[in-house]
Amino acid sequence: MDIKKVFVVGAGTMGSGIAQVCAQSGMRVLLNDISQELIEKGLKNITWSVGKFIEKGKLSESKEAILGRIEAAVDFSRAAETDLALEAVFENPNLKKEIFKKLDESCKPQSLVASNTSTIPITELASVTKRPEKVLGLHFFNPATMMDVVEVIKGVNTSQETFQAGLDFVKRIGKESIRVEMDIPGFLLNRVNLISYVEAIRLVEQGIGTVEEIDKGVRLGFGRRMGPFETGDLVGLDVSCNGLMAIYEESKDIRYYPPQLLRRKVKAGHLGRKTGKGWYEYKAEGSRKGGN
Repeated sequence: MDIKKVFVVGAGTMGSGIAQVCAQSGMRVLLNDISQELIEKGLKNITWSVGKFIEKGKLSESKEAILGRIEAAVDFSRAAETDLALEAVFENPNLKKEIFKKLDESCKPQSLVASNTSTIPITELASVTKRPEKVLGLHFFNPATMMDVVEVIKGVNTSQETFQAGLDFVKRIGKESIRVEMDIPGFLLNRVNLISYVEAIRLVEQGIGTVEEIDKGVRLGFGRRMGPFETGDLVGLDVSCNGLMAIYEESKDIRYYPPQLLRRKVKAGHLGRKTGKGWYEYKAEGSRKGGN
């Protein structure tokens, strides 16, 4: 299947990033959210990001050409114009199912419907549609414009044709695909990553190491650009906590139960960069207080 036009639901960090990546690859994009104001905010972020990529010489096209491929779409009915509808809202199963119902009603019969979920089983989301064979997971990583990998997830009813179309789509937008052949909560990479995040938090809880020392050790010892707590602040502590709980509730594997310290920080509203405080504190412009 040749995907030429994409309908993205959610104009937040992930949705706007995915929309930008698609537009940069030559695809036309309809960006949707619950209000024109939220869409405009997403478009503003895309404009800034595209400008930065051009400044650094990473894009050969003009800003106008790339942005000209993205349109605002408050109305779900415009999903009928597209070949792929991709949901990228926060990790709430009920909200995602409502969106999938609307997309199923609005999209052309041959169109694919995908979720950017990081933890919720694709089969569960597909169950509310009349096209489960055309539903798949396309899990981008934050920030979508910078991270090279996308997990392509096959639900129980996902057809091989749909799965292959997902792999082809990822290649077309210049990313590397990771095939997830079985639909389990957390898929592949988050199952690995979240376990290490939980262990890092427990080490802090027990007073064995500090947030700063663990992050420094992971960067220097493992060659990662960011430590687990820096990554946690970027992703959002609430997002990680909800993801862990989703995996735990599905698998009953105690290793994924969110540590007490993480749960307390979420309740306190310390959600990371987006609130100015998480594992670290941040200045208004986004740089870390007392850090770099």
